[in-house]
Amino acid sequence: MRKIKASQKKIELTDEVEIFYEKEVTPFGTSAKVGVPKKYIGRRAYVIILKD
Repeated sequence: MRKIKASQKKIELTDEVEIFYEKEVTPFGTSAKVGVPKKYIGRRAYVIILKD
């Protein structure tokens, strides 16, 4: 069962997680991207945008 709870300073994610990435968002044409290894193509991913 997937469950996400978010409050101002805390995020609780309950799901089966294989790996967690922290990467910089980079420009890609008129959009942006976060690069991950090819082995994860087609897999579900969570992207969380944080305040600086």
